[in-house]
Amino acid sequence: MNYFELFGLKPAFDLDLTQLATQYRNLQRQYHPDQLQHAAQLVTSQMPDASAVNSAMVNDAYETLRIAAKRAAYMLTLKGQAIQLEQSIGDIDFLQNALEVREQLDDADTAEILEGLRTEIIQWLDALSNEFKIDYNDEDWPEARDTCRKLAFMQRILNDIDKAEDQFDDLDDFDE
Repeated sequence: MNYFELFGLKPAFDLDLTQLATQYRNLQRQYHPDQLQHAAQLVTSQMPDASAVNSAMVNDAYETLRIAAKRAAYMLTLKGQAIQLEQSIGDIDFLQNALEVREQLDDADTAEILEGLRTEIIQWLDALSNEFKIDYNDEDWPEARDTCRKLAFMQRILNDIDKAEDQFDDLDDFDE
């Protein structure tokens, strides 16, 4: 069973993330080891609980499908096209623009600057997502892999923005 089937979704890049989250919660209620329906099994079994394995799989599937870059890589995997995804990006213009954003992030000293960078990165992710859908639907696997690498790169920048915002929040809490 693939991750889309697990969540009862049609394999597609565009997902209703609200529906995905609802399905995730439903599956966790069903498979989470702390649920009452599994309590007796946990007490009587010396073997690792199957519900724990299922719960871990549900968590992994949710994280994979929730994030566009991971979803793109997973979709390529399902098509047998996830080769060389760790290869470096060869698009010099993309790398120069990304480097500029990275420098802006390093120099950011206010929450407002971070929010502006977040908006810019989300726009990039949206554009790259649209590009991936076209490449994938056209079965242009080299371009789809390249776009997937770009999505992953921009997702890492977005994650770094989240961390920087958390640091600003921690500083604000400390100042109070």
